[in-house]
Amino acid sequence: MSTENTQVEKFSYDNNIVRLFANATILWGVVGMLVGLLVAFQLIFPVLNLNLEYTAFGRIRPLHTNAVIFAFVGNGIFAGVYYSLQRLLKTRMYSDLLGKINFWGWQLIIVSAAITLPLGLTTSKEYAELEWPIDIAIALIWVVFGWNMFGTILKRRERHLYVAIWFYIATFVTVAVLHIVNSFELPVSLFKSYSWYAGVQDALVQWWYGHNAVAFFLTTPYLGLMYYFIPKAVNRPVFSYRLSIIHFWALIFLYIWAGPHHLLYTALPDWAQSLGVVFSVMLIAPSWGGMINGLLTLRGAWDKVRDSAVLKFLVVAVTAYGMSTFEGPMLSLKNVNAIAHFTDWIVAHVHVGALGWNGFLTFGMLYYLFPKLYKTQIFSPKLTSTSGSAP
Repeated sequence: MSTENTQVEKFSYDNNIVRLFANATILWGVVGMLVGLLVAFQLIFPVLNLNLEYTAFGRIRPLHTNAVIFAFVGNGIFAGVYYSLQRLLKTRMYSDLLGKINFWGWQLIIVSAAITLPLGLTTSKEYAELEWPIDIAIALIWVVFGWNMFGTILKRRERHLYVAIWFYIATFVTVAVLHIVNSFELPVSLFKSYSWYAGVQDALVQWWYGHNAVAFFLTTPYLGLMYYFIPKAVNRPVFSYRLSIIHFWALIFLYIWAGPHHLLYTALPDWAQSLGVVFSVMLIAPSWGGMINGLLTLRGAWDKVRDSAVLKFLVVAVTAYGMSTFEGPMLSLKNVNAIAHFTDWIVAHVHVGALGWNGFLTFGMLYYLFPKLYKTQIFSPKLTSTSGSAP
């Protein structure tokens, strides 16, 4: 009887890249929200622009939105994806080098935005204000991220692709298409370009991109993170895996058509406006299906929410997701939009999404990650509860 020599395979996760993105998330979160505070105060005290063109409302308002969306939330996406993907696939990231290029390239893009926007170097397209050299850099770094993600998927040790990974894949593919198509530009100098499109076509392409930046940058990756971190934090399986699959396909199909609701009462053909409204209203179903799936994962374990700051943040995040995705379809209705447009309701709606949904899920994720990444305890549970109740 012969004996075979068996060798135990060993590997370790790349937590360093997660730490880098997690720390960057905190840094840019502070910067982005401080700029937002300055913008808000300027609405009451215009003198706070300090009589400088660089700090005028029209220049630092897009700095605030870019910092919160692409710097704060963007780094949060990368931190969560790099952490969860390795564990869901039971393998280390495909390339540590690609991860570092992803990190430092993304930070360089953020710094470039922080310099060019106050200087007035802008395309003036909502959420796509950055000029053409930075647009090219974004596309390249995004490809690096996708290369690393798909390389990791291909070398996985776990055959099944959990639903969170489906959301990550949809995020990569759709954001790439949205960004590249909307960024077709004719450069006239190093820092100036004009859109490839004109008139109402330009507006339609811009809001196809603009609304789906919300859909596929602020929503789908965070739904993937929700499907990973809530079950992990509560130590229970997701309420309904079947519902999560329906949630994914319905959301992916419906969201991409909703952009025209930003162009109601404009030169856009009425049928296109109506199409955007119809698909926006239908979005309530998959959005609330996802919210219910997240909250019902806590069934029989709500007592844990009382004692867990992480779960408190996650529960508020999912609830804010539900509220924001109810407001959105309501605001897309022409009779409601006629009343609400150009009011503070619009500002409140986007902040329920960005601060309530993205912000609170990011905070909950970071409170979950840091003790594990640094093998320590949270410095002050009391401060954790205070930070959660302050907003």
